[in-house]
Amino acid sequence: MKKNRQRTPRTRQATKQLSIPLSKLPKRSYAARDRALHVLAIMRANPALSLGQAAKREGVKPHTVRKYFGSALRKVDGRIQVRKSDRFARVFHLPNAEGRMVPVNTRSSKDRTALGQYLSDIGRFLRPGGADALVRWRGKIVAGVELVTDERTILQMEPLLEDFSLYRAFNGATA
Repeated sequence: MKKNRQRTPRTRQATKQLSIPLSKLPKRSYAARDRALHVLAIMRANPALSLGQAAKREGVKPHTVRKYFGSALRKVDGRIQVRKSDRFARVFHLPNAEGRMVPVNTRSSKDRTALGQYLSDIGRFLRPGGADALVRWRGKIVAGVELVTDERTILQMEPLLEDFSLYRAFNGATA
């Protein structure tokens, strides 16, 4: 006959998360973080999407999104929603006045959105009928960088912009 022994409840051991600088992340982890950041942007653009649906579109697991950006998510009425803005770091590569690509460190989703719209407007400017696409960016500074809006400068660097990629991996390769 077995003795009924009272079990002590197991406590969940807290796992200490190591804070690794972005520059030290392996390429694969950095790419997963990048895709997870895209999930947040998709969810901001379309609030009707669930975390699972948005994650599936970007080819990343919902767990990965929670792992890297858990503080940007909140539960409302049993549904996970993304906060309207965040303060996560991201490196963009933008053309400067000399036509070289320079890294720009962004610290907010609002900066990332503005830079994406700016580059989209450069593309509109370079197409026929887009002469006024850059008017709203004149004299604007985003993420500490003054945006290039001089028409002559942009037209001169047009050949360099053909293979330009907004998002680049840390090793400098296009993503």
